[in-house]
Amino acid sequence: MDLKLLPLYFVIGGLTVAITVYFGSQGKGMLAAFAGLFPGVTIITFYALYFQSGSISVASYAKGMLILLPAWILYVIGVYFLVPRLGIAPTMLISVGIYMVASLIILKLT
Repeated sequence: MDLKLLPLYFVIGGLTVAITVYFGSQGKGMLAAFAGLFPGVTIITFYALYFQSGSISVASYAKGMLILLPAWILYVIGVYFLVPRLGIAPTMLISVGIYMVASLIILKLT
């Protein structure tokens, strides 16, 4: 890994979070979701993987993302339904737990 690129990764990740929080705090949930899910971070990740290890690594990472997508969807569904009832901290604990259990099950099945 090229350590000189770490500041770039940090800035892109931080900018993504900042823009997402800005729009979300303005009550613009759809725009916040668009910013948070915009593939900027994965674009950088794909490029970094490609230049470090080649196309096989990029394809393997993309495949892993697709395989674990159901676990991520369960996580988001958990947040959607639980946060109005439980608040943020319990919701995050439960939803991340759901993600971890679902991911482990998926990984054992593959």
